[in-house]
Amino acid sequence: MKAIVLVLVFFAFCGLFPNGYGRNVTSRPAVVNIGAIFSFDSTIGKVAKIAIAEAVKDVNANSSILHGTKLVVTMHSSNCSGFTGMAEALRFMEIDTVAIIGPQSSVVAHIISHVVNELRVPLLSFAATDPTLNSLQFPFFVRTTQSDLYQMAAIAELVDYYGWKQVTAIFIDDDYGRNGIAALSDKLAERRCKISYKVGIPPDTDFSQGDIMDILVKVALMESRVVVLHVNPNLGFRTFSVAKYLGMMGNGYVWIATDWLSSYLDSFSPLSSETMNTMQGVLTLRHYTPDSDRKKSFFSRWSKMTGGSLGLNAYGLYAYDSVWLVAHAIDAFLDQGGVISFSKDPRLISAEGGELHLDAMNIFDSGTFLLKNILKSDLIGLTGPLKFDSDRSLILPAYDIINVIGTGYRRIGYWSNYSGLSTVPPETLYMRPPNRSSANQHLYSVIWPGDTVLKPRGWVFPNNGKQLRVGVPIRVSFKEFVTRVPGTDMFKGFCVDVFTAAVSLLPYAVPYQFIPFGNGKENPSYTELVNLITTGFFDAAIGDIAIVTNRTKIVDFTQPYVASGLVVVAPFRKLKSGSWSFLRPFSPLMWTVTGCFFIVIGTVVWILEHRINDEFRGPPKRQIITVLWFSLSTLFFSHRENTLSTLGRFVLLIWLFVVLIINSSYTASLTSILTVQQLFSPISGIESLKEGDEPIGYQVGSFVEHYLSEELGISKSRLVALGSPEAYAKALKIGPKKKGGVAAVVDELAYVEHFLSSQCTYRIVGQEFTKSGWGFAFPRDSPLAVDMSTAILALSESGDLQRIHDKWLMHSSCSSDTTELESNRLELKSFWGLFLICGLACFLALCIYFLQIIRQLNRDDPTECTSPVQGSSHSGRIHRLLSLMDEKKDMSRQKNKRKVERSFSESDKDAELGRNTKRKGMEINSSS
Repeated sequence: MKAIVLVLVFFAFCGLFPNGYGRNVTSRPAVVNIGAIFSFDSTIGKVAKIAIAEAVKDVNANSSILHGTKLVVTMHSSNCSGFTGMAEALRFMEIDTVAIIGPQSSVVAHIISHVVNELRVPLLSFAATDPTLNSLQFPFFVRTTQSDLYQMAAIAELVDYYGWKQVTAIFIDDDYGRNGIAALSDKLAERRCKISYKVGIPPDTDFSQGDIMDILVKVALMESRVVVLHVNPNLGFRTFSVAKYLGMMGNGYVWIATDWLSSYLDSFSPLSSETMNTMQGVLTLRHYTPDSDRKKSFFSRWSKMTGGSLGLNAYGLYAYDSVWLVAHAIDAFLDQGGVISFSKDPRLISAEGGELHLDAMNIFDSGTFLLKNILKSDLIGLTGPLKFDSDRSLILPAYDIINVIGTGYRRIGYWSNYSGLSTVPPETLYMRPPNRSSANQHLYSVIWPGDTVLKPRGWVFPNNGKQLRVGVPIRVSFKEFVTRVPGTDMFKGFCVDVFTAAVSLLPYAVPYQFIPFGNGKENPSYTELVNLITTGFFDAAIGDIAIVTNRTKIVDFTQPYVASGLVVVAPFRKLKSGSWSFLRPFSPLMWTVTGCFFIVIGTVVWILEHRINDEFRGPPKRQIITVLWFSLSTLFFSHRENTLSTLGRFVLLIWLFVVLIINSSYTASLTSILTVQQLFSPISGIESLKEGDEPIGYQVGSFVEHYLSEELGISKSRLVALGSPEAYAKALKIGPKKKGGVAAVVDELAYVEHFLSSQCTYRIVGQEFTKSGWGFAFPRDSPLAVDMSTAILALSESGDLQRIHDKWLMHSSCSSDTTELESNRLELKSFWGLFLICGLACFLALCIYFLQIIRQLNRDDPTECTSPVQGSSHSGRIHRLLSLMDEKKDMSRQKNKRKVERSFSESDKDAELGRNTKRKGMEINSSS
């Protein structure tokens, strides 16, 4: 018996001391210690201190959780210091702490996370929002609030919603500020927006007002007027004060503060009127927490506890929920048989004579087990669902969007990671399918800085003395479009006048200088000119720059101010009327099909009339002549043969309608050919050029060479570079047979129209085969491109654009000749519908006719259908069918029948007349 007792004691001893030595703790201890570390004197800390204490009190008063185990919390202040925070975290491990709530500072969280990783104690932070605090580096760090990654996504979506492309970022230069702005930059890039200028403020408290003023002066010199302020409350309010002094809280500016401002407003409202006046029109974000009865009850209780001296912000709610989250996880941990035990770490044993007492630090043996229970939590708190996704982030992130107005603020909408911006609470949207389309994004109106409801443009031209470097090509041909004034850096021409006129319409001054591009000996490459914008050498480029696909991929263009696609120019000659001009109205195929239909119609009518019409009977030679004569005479409506059958008349009626249309069309086309001078060119358009092998001319420096070779597959050996209108005329005059000559020139419509205004022996052949235009080029996402587009539209609507065009480009020495090259012949495709109807009518008439013949054949000889002999019955039946079709139909029976019927009807009439006469005679006698 004693041996059995000793064995049981041994196993119990091993169970209580799994690592050889440790502190003996029962599976359901009377007390469980948790720690809390944050800055007691901060905005968040003041609220969190009360919220955590109340949460512990509520947990201990609730008999449904922990079941008799008391939760004890020990709070230490970190004073927002990483060193102090680490020291205080180590102190927790002297009292066997199973979890730590906090810290609020991302800087302190980075340091403490290393400590809890070693000691295996879960760290639940209700306010550290740095996105880089991830689970891979810090597995024991659990964020019980939303990461700044979602807050920055909300700001990026807000910027995109209002159409801004650039923002200026002012941030506190620590882990919280730097990493938050890095997340903002990534989220803006996803929406083709960017941070154009960012500046960090040191977290030191001795940063003076003068230093802040220096920063804001630099910000005021930037073009962006959208400022994102990601700092702490102390620096934030000082920044607003200086900005107000510098006039940066007026019209045109947009200020977006992160959730530090909403937390302060929730905690200490109402603020003084002086403070509120410095931030009128500011937008800020606040963690969204859905309304619930439990939340309303806690707010009421909070007001009684604080007497209204301290408001409850969202981080206070997260701190309260963090305690309940730990309590539920510990309860589940104990229910699953978890044992709270701590062990010594040999690495922490202090050296002999040391005073740090590292040997007092204990490792939580079941820390990983408790951490798993925390991450598996699924409960409802004051802030909503407390559940983690695969990234260990709280599900359903959402924010309120707040506009500071007057002595308070108002909510203008919501942002949720589920559906973006809306004026509907997020929990309502969760019941619908996600919809992030731009049409579904809505916010209420905003009172912007300067007390205006007009949305700020979000940028101005920078007032720092910098001039736009505008690249202008030095053209050696077509100088009416753009050319350099000899001996100066000035330019003139159509494109230059459009640019200067558009700039004059902008609501702000735009200093610029023209920078020439090219060697002045040949037209420069416009693709190289556009590429220099992407390198930053030019801030813009103007001139006759075509808007083509490969250029729009690297720069932004304005609204086209000239529509100009590619066309083909070729020489032409005048056609004179010849002896065979009467054949030109119809194409050969049209003549062929028309002739065939004359024969077909004659044959069909002969078949339908042959049995009953003597005019379609007789010897074979006579019948053939009759068919040909009848069909051809319908062309002039002079056929003398009568049609007796209904089917024949039906076919003839439709055919005469077709002949009428063909006659009218032929007459009109022939009249045009004989009375109007026609132009002819052997080239009909770009397709004929592709199929041939003649040389093709193009303008030096344009995109035409790339388009013809890469897009259309024309060999580069066929392409001839031409540098001026005179070169065009010379090459076209020489022709493709001689060296240096071309069959045609392919160029943009604007150049071609100017070329043809003085060259009267060439014409545009075919259709315009590309659609493009000319525009001014700017860097990607440049707001100046948008404003210049608006100015160009204003020029077009006012008529100034047309007047500039007439000033430079309306010079024509050729007489107007609007006749197109080689007027199109009448093709079969213009009449195929008529021929189809006529063909169907013939087919239908023949089908009905043959059905009548077969029916009559069966009626005249019914015995053949039932005869068992099949040998020669088929050939006999076919012979009988052909004989029936050829024999003259006996119409005399029908005529005699009609006569008999007519005679019977006349006899009846005479008899009736006699009876009436006799009756009248009798009546006369009786009266006498």
